[in-house]
Amino acid sequence: MRNIRLSRRTVPVMPRMTVYLPEELHTQVKAAQLPVSEILQEALRRELSRRQKVQALDEYLAELTEEVGEPTTEDIAEAERIMAEIRGHRDAKEAS
Repeated sequence: MRNIRLSRRTVPVMPRMTVYLPEELHTQVKAAQLPVSEILQEALRRELSRRQKVQALDEYLAELTEEVGEPTTEDIAEAERIMAEIRGHRDAKEAS
């Protein structure tokens, strides 16, 4: 980010970006007087973070597969059984 000096204070200058919205969404955003720039910055930061985590997970899984090999059919079936059991416990807990 660049800064410009205005009299006695320095103001950050950020690059601009054009964002296109459907008419209905634009109308709702304007009516709600939302701070669009702040919301978009936060959303973009979160998306970039999410993508970095996905990339790191992909790299880890590739290393793990290289180290121990692809899971067998039996491994996959066991993992699915465990997940079904976990979901069943979670669903029962949420229902009570």
